[in-house]
Amino acid sequence: MSLAKILVIDDEKLLRWSLQQNLSKEGYTVLAAEKGMEGLEIFKEELPEITLLDIHLPDISGLSVLEKMKEFDRDAIVIMITAYGDVQTAVKSIKMGAYDFIEKPFNMEKLNLIIKKALEAGSLRREVAQLKNTLSRRYGFDSIIGDSKPMREVFEMIHKVAMSDATTVLIQGESGTGKDLVARVIHYQSKRASKPFLEINCTALPDTLIESELFGYEKGAFTDAKTLKKGLFELANGGSVFLDEIGDMKLHTQAKLLKVIETKTFKRVGGIKDINVNVRIIAATNKDLQEEVRKGNFREDLYFRLKVIPIYLPPLRDRGEDIILLAKYFIDQYNKEFRRNVKGLTKETEKIFMEYHWPGNVRELKNIIERIMILENTEYIKPEHLPLELYSPEKTLIKNTESIEIDIPPGGIDIEEVEKKLIEKALEKTKGNQTRAAKLLNLSRDAFRYRMMKYGLLEKY
Repeated sequence: MSLAKILVIDDEKLLRWSLQQNLSKEGYTVLAAEKGMEGLEIFKEELPEITLLDIHLPDISGLSVLEKMKEFDRDAIVIMITAYGDVQTAVKSIKMGAYDFIEKPFNMEKLNLIIKKALEAGSLRREVAQLKNTLSRRYGFDSIIGDSKPMREVFEMIHKVAMSDATTVLIQGESGTGKDLVARVIHYQSKRASKPFLEINCTALPDTLIESELFGYEKGAFTDAKTLKKGLFELANGGSVFLDEIGDMKLHTQAKLLKVIETKTFKRVGGIKDINVNVRIIAATNKDLQEEVRKGNFREDLYFRLKVIPIYLPPLRDRGEDIILLAKYFIDQYNKEFRRNVKGLTKETEKIFMEYHWPGNVRELKNIIERIMILENTEYIKPEHLPLELYSPEKTLIKNTESIEIDIPPGGIDIEEVEKKLIEKALEKTKGNQTRAAKLLNLSRDAFRYRMMKYGLLEKY
């Protein structure tokens, strides 16, 4: 089996013969041409992995052939053959896109080494290109599922942002709504798709580390800084940096981020030199940043710089038309992944899905479908396959609050006493289970426990 196809373009008959003999012994398929235009035709027809191209040809210069090859295939790997003392022209060929050059007379051992390295580089380049194509397909506009009016508005905004040169984007929405997916779609459908997409979770790292992760550090900047390290902004130059949970970023780091946005420069930790970068900053949060500004937890100037183009992802409960659509999408996805043949949801299950509040949004729906398809051997997903909180009598909020009868006596009422009674009733219904009681009142467990502590109920339950 041939290792690769190599095209030799050189007007010296003896050199062509020698290269054909030696390279064929190494397992390569060797094609040859005496003139530049003849070689160019063979190149376009055969698409060799490597071209050995002499700079001096009888009909056209090697540099002109190189230029035409690069116009036809910008990833073409071309090794220039140069005469002794022609290094200046060889260097020019490198600037034009040649992989390398070798001077006459040359030995085959050195040429074989250059060819092997060139083939490895070409293979790596193809793998990277394939990965980029895969990512571009995976994070296409159609990877975000939804047909509801709120999501159609989101799609329109995402498309506009991806096609624009906007350097800051703010994605807001509850946990589980798909903010990270939207960030990737914006990047991989933009002109920046060929450059890096790097992300950092602002809650995942301590304050002492997040700054060095973003901006890098100089050797000796602190005790453990043994070598220079580039940060995310430097590594992502030309691409995008995704700052997840930016609402949790500390004020000191916020000030440095603001400087990057305004000046497109920063200094590494311990550095004195300004580094210029061109990155798109995509920030995401499930917090109300306006409220965080009011509390003094988030810089107002940074907030306004980030929200030049805001995208708000609606919770799943506000896009009811998409619930069954998403469920069917995840069933199809896991049918392929787990080699299953689940046909869908029963009508009873669809009704339960439509009535449920989905506090965990799309992520919760996806996790439920995945868990069922792993654990249950079923043709259709039925109510008995669902987690207790979805179909038990205590499962959801009363969505139509107009049906609740509330009477306020003439003398008024203490709202805190009402809240305390609701907390106690929820705990009674769930026999003291705080997690389930919190769900009954549409509160997080932490918010529920705070209220228990506020009304002195922790010791009682």
